[in-house]
Amino acid sequence: MENGKPKKKFRLFDAVLMSVVVIMVVESVAPAAAIGTSQFFWWGFLLVLFFLPYGLISSELGTTYVGEGGLYDWVKQAFGARWGGRLAWLYWINYPIWMSSLAVLFQQVLGTIAGWKMNTATSMIIQLIFVWVVVILGNQPVSESKWIMNLAAFAKIFTIVALAVLGIYVAMTKGVANDFSPKNLLPQMNVGSLSNLSVIIFNFLGFEVVATMADDMDKPKKQIPQAIIYGGLLIAILYLVSAFGMSVAVPTDKLSASSGLLDSFILLIGNMNWFVILIGIFFLYILASEMVSWALGINYVADYAAKDHVLPNIFGAENKKGMPVGTGYLNGIVASILVVAAPFIPNQDIFWAFFSLNVVALLLSYTMMFPAFLKLRKSDPDTERPFKVPGGPVMIQLMTWVPEILLIATVVFTAVPLNGSSEEISGKMPILIGTIVTLIIGEIVVRYAEHKNKVKTQNTQSKESSLS
Repeated sequence: MENGKPKKKFRLFDAVLMSVVVIMVVESVAPAAAIGTSQFFWWGFLLVLFFLPYGLISSELGTTYVGEGGLYDWVKQAFGARWGGRLAWLYWINYPIWMSSLAVLFQQVLGTIAGWKMNTATSMIIQLIFVWVVVILGNQPVSESKWIMNLAAFAKIFTIVALAVLGIYVAMTKGVANDFSPKNLLPQMNVGSLSNLSVIIFNFLGFEVVATMADDMDKPKKQIPQAIIYGGLLIAILYLVSAFGMSVAVPTDKLSASSGLLDSFILLIGNMNWFVILIGIFFLYILASEMVSWALGINYVADYAAKDHVLPNIFGAENKKGMPVGTGYLNGIVASILVVAAPFIPNQDIFWAFFSLNVVALLLSYTMMFPAFLKLRKSDPDTERPFKVPGGPVMIQLMTWVPEILLIATVVFTAVPLNGSSEEISGKMPILIGTIVTLIIGEIVVRYAEHKNKVKTQNTQSKESSLS
């Protein structure tokens, strides 16, 4: 007890570990490594030009505008309810798409470590079980599920450190699978490499989820920036060492976006043994825990937006504990539809197809954050800012527009066929079509919620007029 009030249950330690669970997306290390050895240049490049301004801006907005709405609140306050609704839609829809991609990956990894060859029906059942277990756990309060995130953080760190140690050992004793000469470490300016840059930016996103947990922290105005700084440094190190381990093990042209992590351990060790199986079990747990940790932020934002009448009311349905179960169940329904539809989608790597669409949707939502930061700085200068992004007007402009341009450019590289080859068209057209359909459906949903709220307001006013 503190001053007669129960002590908050979400400490700085928990927040740092949560940032590792949320932001350290282990399954995306392999797609990023597919860039080749030049990925190390791009990690450093984007760490400085995207991650640093993103982390600082998230700290300022998260400590200045504290609340459950997070990113949605910032965009709505800057640009109005309709733009807030568009943000909320994109921010939400990426989650069930991502969940379906991880359900596919979960089933594939389980089959590999267990030695099972599954038919379509069995695969689908396992994927649906994954989806609904995640939904149930994601509907629990953060204070009840933080043990899931803490354990997952240690599982991630163990997996990444093991990959790095094995990579260094093999590099010293047997050599490396890729050419690490200075020439190959420089950026490769081709469409194939640039198409995967969105995955590196995706790996940096998620700090605003920590900001939405401010109400569960003892000193959020101090803890949020600390969690971002400490968590960011830890995550950057983990990404770099995991990228090295994977590059040592697997030639870039043979790296699978879905099975790359487990393949790396098998190649580094030489065979499938008990340790690889243990890593596989950790990986399965990590996949589920990532979805649970993101649900804690995504569901709150969608619920919050529904109460603001910019998303339909179903997103705002809550249980007796006040948890946004309406959004949680919608996540499960959408992900289940995608899982059932997956066998009928003509794509050799369904994990990568869903994962790419999820990445594009999430990155599009963040394109609204940086202009919102600049707008709020100008339109709301008198609000106290416990943490303020340092720099004069020129630096603030650069920290706003450089990451904004990088976001837009990487979305284009990921979703738009640029070189006209049949391989790129077949790989990217489904992502481009999916992105367009997602945007159209989102606009319809936002306008529907806006119309329903307008009608409700008019009816209320009419009743009040008749009573008076």
